[in-house]
Amino acid sequence: MDLRSELLKSIWYGFTALDLEKSGKVSKSQLKVLSHNLCTVLSIPHDPVALEEHFRDDDDGPVSSQGYMPYLNKYILDKVKSSTQTHPKQVDELCWTLTAKKNYKPAKDNKNVLPGKDAFHLWSLFNFLSEDKYPLVMVPDEVEYLLKKICMAMSVELNCVELEDFISQDAVRQNGFTVWSFLEMMNTGKITRGMGQEITSMAIEEVYREIVAEVLKEGYLWKKSQLRRNWKERWFTLRPITLDYYTSEDRKERQGSIALDGNCCVEVLSDRDGKRCMFCLKTLSKTYEMSASDTKQRQEWTAAIQTAIRLHTEGKTSLHKDLKLKRREQREQREKRQLAKEEEQQRFQALQEEKERKLAELELLKEAQRQAQALLEQDEMRRRQHHEEMQQALEVQLREAKESRATMQAEMVLKEEEAERQRKRIKELEEMQTSLEEALQQEIKARQDEEVFRYAQTGLLSEEEDKMKALMVLQEEQEEYILKTQREKQELRQEMENKSRALEEAQRQLEEVRANRYRVDQDVVAAQRKLRQASTNVKHWNVQMNRLMRPIGPGEKRPSGGGSFSSFQIPSQRDPGLRLRQRSEEPDEESKENVDNSSSAGSGCEGERKERRLSQASNGDMDIP
Repeated sequence: MDLRSELLKSIWYGFTALDLEKSGKVSKSQLKVLSHNLCTVLSIPHDPVALEEHFRDDDDGPVSSQGYMPYLNKYILDKVKSSTQTHPKQVDELCWTLTAKKNYKPAKDNKNVLPGKDAFHLWSLFNFLSEDKYPLVMVPDEVEYLLKKICMAMSVELNCVELEDFISQDAVRQNGFTVWSFLEMMNTGKITRGMGQEITSMAIEEVYREIVAEVLKEGYLWKKSQLRRNWKERWFTLRPITLDYYTSEDRKERQGSIALDGNCCVEVLSDRDGKRCMFCLKTLSKTYEMSASDTKQRQEWTAAIQTAIRLHTEGKTSLHKDLKLKRREQREQREKRQLAKEEEQQRFQALQEEKERKLAELELLKEAQRQAQALLEQDEMRRRQHHEEMQQALEVQLREAKESRATMQAEMVLKEEEAERQRKRIKELEEMQTSLEEALQQEIKARQDEEVFRYAQTGLLSEEEDKMKALMVLQEEQEEYILKTQREKQELRQEMENKSRALEEAQRQLEEVRANRYRVDQDVVAAQRKLRQASTNVKHWNVQMNRLMRPIGPGEKRPSGGGSFSSFQIPSQRDPGLRLRQRSEEPDEESKENVDNSSSAGSGCEGERKERRLSQASNGDMDIP
C-alpha cells in the first residue's frame, strides 16, 4: 500500500464526515476548507481558486466524491513527496478530528471507554489493515491479528469467545468490521479482559508504533562516540531505512541518524573496554560500536537491523505492509481452494448423475436387446438382415457404454483417493483437538492444585496461630505459679519469725519445708520441660511459616526453601522458675550440713542455725518454698 492509498483512506473519512445528510455530496465551501487544511499539513502550496476553476462548469450545488477525486489527485496528491519525506500522521489527525466529532460517541457511563489518543491509534491501525475498497472495512482475520498483537503487548490471551460472538452478528458476517463497530467492541472491555486503562494505552501505542509508525525495534543501548571515543547511553529507534538515536525515550532531542542500505552490515564484537554484549554497524563511511544490556538484547538488535537491511535490499519500505500483502494472498488462496473444492464437488455430483443416467440407459438397452431377441426368434427368417444390423448397432452402443463405464471407474478411483486424503486430514485434526483438550485439562488441574496449596497454607497459618495462643497461656500459668511460690515463701518467713515455738516444732516444720521444696522443684522441672518443648514447637512452626508465608503466584510451583516473610520469634525471657531452682539448689548442700551439725551439736545450736538460715533467706541468698 503506497502513500497515496494511505492518504485516500483518511481523506475518505474526512469527506464522509462533512456529508451531514449522507447524500454522498459535500458543499464547495466545506471542500475548500478541507483542501486548505490538507495542503497545510502536507506542506504543499494551496491555490484557493483551483477548486472553483475545476468545477466552473458545474452548478452551485454540492460536489460528490467522484467529482472531488480528480481535483484531489491533480492539485494535492500529485504534489505530495515520497513516503520517506512525508508521513501521513498529520493527515490522519486532521481527518480523525473531523470524523470523530460526528461518528465516535461512546457511552459516558461506560468505564472502559478508550481515551481520544487510544481511539485515534486504533482508528489509524484499522485504516492500515483495512481492505483497499470503499466503504472501508476490515476482514475478521485482520481483526483477530490486530487483537492478538494488542493482547500480546499486554501479556494476556485473546478472549476468542467474545470475538466469535461479535463476528457472528449478521452485519459483521456479511460486510466485515467497520471502524466504529471495532471501536465499540474495544470499548466494551471484554476483549482486553478488563485490564487497566494505562496498560491498555501502552499496549495500543506499542502496536501503533510497530505497525503504523514502522518501528521495528527500540530501546536503550550504549554507543561509542566517534570523536571523544567515550560511551553514552542512547535511546535507539529502528525503522526500515534509518536507525535514529535520542537522548532519552521521550524522543524529543535526536542526537543522530544512521541511514541503512544494502552496503551496511552488522557484526558481533568481543567484550572490551569494560563493555559486554558488543556489536557494530558498518556503513560505507563509518563504523558504529554499540553495547546491549545482555546477550538476548544483542541478538534481537542484530536480527532487527539485518531485517531492516534486507527490506531495503528487496526494495520494501515496510515490514508490516509486506506481511499484510502475504496474509491477503493467503486468504485469496484459501478462497480459491474453497471455490475449487466446491466446483470439484459439483463435478463429482454431475459425474454421479451421469453415471446413473448411463446405467439406466444400459438397462434400457438390455431390455431392448431381450425384446429384439424375442422378435428375432418369432420372425428369424423374415427379418434376419434387419436383426443383424440392429445387433451391430447394439454392440457399438455396448462398447461405448463399457468405455464410458471404465472412464467413470477411473474417475471414481481418483475420487476415492481424494476422499482418503480428506479422511486422513480429518483424523489429524481430531488428534490435534484431542491434544489441545489434554493440555487444557492439565492447565485446569494445575490451577486446582494451586488452590489446594493455598488452602493448605491458610490451614498452617491458623494452626500456628493456635500454637502461639497456647504458648502465651502456658507463659501466663508459669508467671502465676512463680507468684504463688513467692507468696508461700513470705508466709514461711512470717512463721519462722515466731521464736516462741519449741525446737521439736521447728524440726517438724523444717521437714515439711523440705518436702514442700522437693515438690516445688519437681513442678519447676516439669514447667521447664514444657517450656523447652514449647520452644522446640515454636522453632518448628517458624521454619514452616518461613517456607509457606511467601504468596504463591498463578502457575508458580511451591518453593522448597523459606518464604520472604521474616519468621515470627518469641522474645527471649529469663525463666524465673529456672532462676528459683538454681538459687534453691545452691544452698541445698549448706542446709544439709547444718542439719547434720544440728543432730550432733544438740538442741542448743539448732535455734542459732535456724536464725542464720532465716537471715540468709531474708538477704536473698537462699529461697525457701
